[in-house]
Amino acid sequence: MLRFSSFHHRGCEEKNEYSMNCPFCEINERRTKIIQTNKVTYVAFSNPRLAPGHLLVIPKRHVEKLSELTPEELDELWETVIDFQERILAELSSGCDLRQNYHPFQKQSRLKVDHLHIHLIPRENNDEIYQITKANEKNLFKDLDETEAKKILAALKKL
Repeated sequence: MLRFSSFHHRGCEEKNEYSMNCPFCEINERRTKIIQTNKVTYVAFSNPRLAPGHLLVIPKRHVEKLSELTPEELDELWETVIDFQERILAELSSGCDLRQNYHPFQKQSRLKVDHLHIHLIPRENNDEIYQITKANEKNLFKDLDETEAKKILAALKKL
């Protein structure tokens, strides 16, 4: 029988309007299948998932952006991502997508959580994700023109 990690973390102790409604701070242990807990991060199955083996690496402290993490949190987050990516590549698939989204313009929902997390999505050539997206891929990607590149470079250099 597969056993999941028990999870009792203190990372979201600072209750605020965001963490109070956060599924990653208020863990539903029946729904959330936690694979591993570390000092400042944990790993869980994504539910809903995009592919079999789709995992999430989540900091215990409620933050929304990578820039809000401490150096210790950043180190552990990326060490855990790398560790689980290697496990996925060794045992589950020949490819693995990493994804982190920051979309403050979207309302939190079952598919969008306002708590930083990294997706690890096992991938294969011609998998279901590829089949669905390849039809539109040529319409999504645009050639970068010089005017656009200069404008974006100038905006980024202001920071």
